Amino acid sequence: MFPENYFIYIQLLLFYFITPGPPRVIIVTNTINYGLKKSVWTALGDISANFVQASLTTFVIGSLLIDNPDIYVYFKWAGISYVLYLAYETFSLKIKQADKNTKPTKSNFAMYRDGFLVAGLSPKALVFFGTIFITFINFDGNVISQFLILIITWMSLDFLSLMMYGLAARKIAIWLKGNPRLLNTISACVLIIIAILVAVRT
Repeated sequence: MFPENYFIYIQLLLFYFITPGPPRVIIVTNTINYGLKKSVWTALGDISANFVQASLTTFVIGSLLIDNPDIYVYFKWAGISYVLYLAYETFSLKIKQADKNTKPTKSNFAMYRDGFLVAGLSPKALVFFGTIFITFINFDGNVISQFLILIITWMSLDFLSLMMYGLAARKIAIWLKGNPRLLNTISACVLIIIAILVAVRT
């Protein structure tokens, strides 16, 4: 069974994905510091977390999240804490690399972890899956087929949008490669700003 209002869903996703948020800032930061090829793992971590979120809200705890909005607050502050940690890590990398010519490295697992945790702890994504995503599913029909169509569409568009951000970040990295201090300071500051914005939102 095909999901209801599928094309409205696509339009909603396109608007959702062009809006900057923690996952897009992380992909930009990791691309600048470690390269676009490495950042693919961050994008994979992001869409993996979204798959888990969508599965849980659709089949397990969707009604629990809707009936208990305070749960989002805990995810919100956990996400803010991790983004601030990444800002510190990025700034510390600048200090460590200031007097070296070697390129910083980070394991594929660490890149994947960044994407998974930032996306998984994002209150914005939790709200979307818990309140909007499930409205496009007709629970009187074949829920699994509708779910798969919706989540595969989400993961495909999300991955493509992340890679577009990564490509843009690579251009910036080439432009600023002569000044790594400025590069990483900007990245850390943007992460802190994102954390503050998420914190002040209701």
